[in-house]
Amino acid sequence: MNRVLAIVLAGGKGERLYPLTKDRTKPAVPFGGIYRIIDFTLSNCVNSNIRRIYVLTQYKSISLNRHIQLGWNLFNSQLGEFISLIPAQQRMDEHWYQGTADAVFQNFYTLQQERPDLVLILSGDHVYKMDYNEMIQYHLEKGADLTVGTLQMPRSTSREFGVIEVDRDYRVVGFQEKPEHPKTIPGNPDALLASMGIYIFNTEILVRRLIQDAKREASSHDFGRDVIPSMVSRDKVYAFNFWDYERMGPKYWRDVGTLDAYWEANMDLVSITPQFNLYDFKWPIHTYYPPYPPAKTVHSEGGRTGVVINSIISGGCIVSGARVENSILSPNVRIHSYSEITDSIVLEGVSIGRRVKIRKTVVDKEVTVPEGMEIGFDARGDRRKFTVTEADIVVVPKGMRL
Repeated sequence: MNRVLAIVLAGGKGERLYPLTKDRTKPAVPFGGIYRIIDFTLSNCVNSNIRRIYVLTQYKSISLNRHIQLGWNLFNSQLGEFISLIPAQQRMDEHWYQGTADAVFQNFYTLQQERPDLVLILSGDHVYKMDYNEMIQYHLEKGADLTVGTLQMPRSTSREFGVIEVDRDYRVVGFQEKPEHPKTIPGNPDALLASMGIYIFNTEILVRRLIQDAKREASSHDFGRDVIPSMVSRDKVYAFNFWDYERMGPKYWRDVGTLDAYWEANMDLVSITPQFNLYDFKWPIHTYYPPYPPAKTVHSEGGRTGVVINSIISGGCIVSGARVENSILSPNVRIHSYSEITDSIVLEGVSIGRRVKIRKTVVDKEVTVPEGMEIGFDARGDRRKFTVTEADIVVVPKGMRL
């Protein structure tokens, strides 16, 4: 797909994921044991044979930059392939990126250099598997100026998404930002089309509309709030429904923008029949994986056995006479004797002492949990020390001394 250029928006603060985003941008947050959230979008590009990619960064991007430099050197520059990180540079004026549309506008020089026919604009903070070629083919067949990736969702979820209003041919006729009373799918009053934050533009139209948006002082310079609504009445805008025709339902897609959504999406991976399959060798998820040794379970003194049930354990982990159930352990986690970890996410480099009990908790990197401590059993006590969500998920910040 040499005529397609992908631009991945990866500069978001991810304020609703705090404290996981205290020291890193949202796309760099670890996910599923060995991955970062951005790995899913980038893997979709590679697996779709889209190998000209710009990643636009801004907020606390050091860990993201390091991850991509170490784990994403998959491209052959002699064949015109690349993945390039572009930090906010104030090329146009003294402002940093003012919104998603402004981020692309401030990097027009990349379009001038590459001269693509189509620009695929993606978010670096969603978890899903998608062959972008299917959406590109749909865009071409419709003769569209812009195609928006959409997901069919229950009507009750309207306050969580931008809602796309379409006619029976799936031409976009309206856009609503998190409406209380959403427009539904023609012929299906119980469902709506939610925007996935995936856009395919004809390059000429993209340039023209972003220049016009930049001149509007009242604009927030966002694709969903400003650019797309302004295009509906004057351009050919279509919705692409991300649909599984074998299962006859929407395909898996998650916006892990809140701590509760992040925990739930991770728990999806350890369900008995996961909705999202990491073990699909036809669609590999690439990442940077340091040379950790294999995971290991061992007996402790007294014959107690390390037990792991319905869980993901990454390289370098040692479960020594402890029980881990329905949880995800990132690399280099040590869990000592008589401890119990349930329904939890433990990130890299965490050490958990003896006789510890942890439940429904996210433990960020480089935390040492002392012997006998309990987390996730006393919501009131946990709130005095940690972040606790509406769903009572406890989050222990990176490097916190307990």
